[in-house]
Amino acid sequence: MTSEASGTATETGHPADRIDTSVAHPARRYNYWLGGKDNFQADRESGDAMAARFPTIRLSAVENRRFLRRAVRHLAGEAGIRQFLDIGTGIPTADNTHEVAQSIEPRARVVYVDNDPIVLAHARALLTSSAEGATAYLDADLRDPERILAHPDLRRTLDLSEPVALMLVAVLHFVPDDDDPYTTVTRLLDALPAGSYLAASHATHDYLPPAVAEEAKAAARGGGPHGVINLRARDEVVRFFDGLELIEPGICSVAEWRADGEPEPRPSVADVSMYGGVARKP
Repeated sequence: MTSEASGTATETGHPADRIDTSVAHPARRYNYWLGGKDNFQADRESGDAMAARFPTIRLSAVENRRFLRRAVRHLAGEAGIRQFLDIGTGIPTADNTHEVAQSIEPRARVVYVDNDPIVLAHARALLTSSAEGATAYLDADLRDPERILAHPDLRRTLDLSEPVALMLVAVLHFVPDDDDPYTTVTRLLDALPAGSYLAASHATHDYLPPAVAEEAKAAARGGGPHGVINLRARDEVVRFFDGLELIEPGICSVAEWRADGEPEPRPSVADVSMYGGVARKP
């Protein structure tokens, strides 16, 4: 099916056949933390277990979503970006990338990428575009940038000769060091022209109690359960932005990034434990 005017899913098949409800999945667990209904017992148990070690994790998920909204507003508004490649989309909720971008510029074009069949099952709802714009959904994995970049639906929806905002919001921490996330980000950015942007957020252990931080690092080294979060220090997060021009205020807590107008009091950086930033490709 085409994604141009209809805003329908671009993959075929029966996604429900691929859903393993016995194993937690990051997108469904995140949906649980945000108060959604599209999750299963394994997702809730995994989410509760993580919340027991990091009690403010639901707050972190909410603040990360608010960061995405503010980043897209900046990109579509001040930066004048009209194309978005959002990888690690997650299950649809309020203020999806295309909704925020098209509220500013109805002609904005958005390609979503995720590897969770639940997200695919929701693609029709996710891809309701403005009449002037366009959206597409790719069933693909961040760790396979070549598949993403070569996908015909991406090529039909985005013009890679014009600037694109690459959105990697709360997804890079699911890619372990062994899968070389830095090379993946570089490959994606190399395919985009000058004037493109990277908007990314990433969970960190910098503010966790030492014992909890070590436990998280050990889980990541051991592979851990499906969807283990690979927490990284600030300098490791900054490395994703190498060679780019950071916009103010640079790399900081997602709770603090251009947060004027957000509900007060603002949460502490320790409660959120997530860095975010936006940068331009020169």
